Amino acid sequence: MKKKPFPCITIFALLLAVILCVGAIAAGWVVYGLPSQVEAKFGSPDPDLGFRQRIYLSAMLYLRADDLTLPNNVYGEEKPFTIQLGESPLSIALHLQSQGFISDADAFRNYLIYAGLDTTLQAGDYTLSPSMTPLEIAHQLQDATPSEVTFHILPGWRLDEIAAALPTSGLNITPDEFQQIAESPPENFATLHDLPGGASLEGFLLPGEYKFSRQINAQQFITTILENFDSQVSDELLQGFERQGLNLFQAVTLASVVQREAIIEDEMPLIASVFINRLNAGLKLDSDPTVQYALGYNSELKSWWTNPLSLTDLKIDSPYNTYLYAGLPPGPIANPDLSALQAVAFPAQTPYYYFRAACDGSGKHEFSETFQEHLSKECP
Repeated sequence: MKKKPFPCITIFALLLAVILCVGAIAAGWVVYGLPSQVEAKFGSPDPDLGFRQRIYLSAMLYLRADDLTLPNNVYGEEKPFTIQLGESPLSIALHLQSQGFISDADAFRNYLIYAGLDTTLQAGDYTLSPSMTPLEIAHQLQDATPSEVTFHILPGWRLDEIAAALPTSGLNITPDEFQQIAESPPENFATLHDLPGGASLEGFLLPGEYKFSRQINAQQFITTILENFDSQVSDELLQGFERQGLNLFQAVTLASVVQREAIIEDEMPLIASVFINRLNAGLKLDSDPTVQYALGYNSELKSWWTNPLSLTDLKIDSPYNTYLYAGLPPGPIANPDLSALQAVAFPAQTPYYYFRAACDGSGKHEFSETFQEHLSKECP
């Protein structure tokens, strides 16, 4: 008995069933599996996305995953990047691609829309690197706050004034954190070997402009400033101090007094010469700033430097009061800049033992060899 031929329509039906089954599985994966995989890799999608838009963007991210999760150049260096006010996400993406930060502008823009970051990009200046992944770049562009802070230490500031400037600096360092380390300095700096036991870093935080990461801690903050001091104190400077009979700690102490006395930088070597002459002659320094340091913060004047000083102020019993005690004060009274340090290392050669402020309000000083001459220059 002959077998009946398998009907062609039956074969077609079976093929159609297989195709429909595969299609259903594929559709199910696209609707459920694909979004889950993309969410696991790229995070949650913007809840405001429509169903079709989410499926489309998930598919685009899935296909271009490497262009979003891998850096464009692992050896790339940091460069500035600017987002203009009102600039569109597409324009930003194209600029990122043209400047080498990312490899695919379309993929980057799709991710921004998927994550809901396209509407929160902030105009401003950034520092980016091709070694960052596009995902990292996308999130960094949400905050135009500079990653670095410029911090200024003014010549003649004492530690307390540096601490007081921290809360408004943009750094995450509290005054207490700074003071705690400044009062117990690290021991791994060659320039600190002359510090006597118990001395703070007063005088050794070299004034100037510093750039810090916003995330820097107090230890790193102080270490960076000490490294600058270390690099500026040359052998020539140390030899100059030695010629004046001063070790580094003594020289910084005297330079801090010179710094606070001088208004005009050009006069620093002259002022240093007066103090060195007085020290060599065994005379007291008679310096107002040392008394101001001893007095501390003046709440009425809202200043660390009481001015003018009263006769009572001049009698304060403190080892820092150079009207009462001969020689250098126990330590620096402020942080001198390089000019003040150089003035102590290379003072002018003068016969002067006295100076006082000129009467014309110019900030200059009148210098005298004798006390009588000094008295004769008193302002009327």
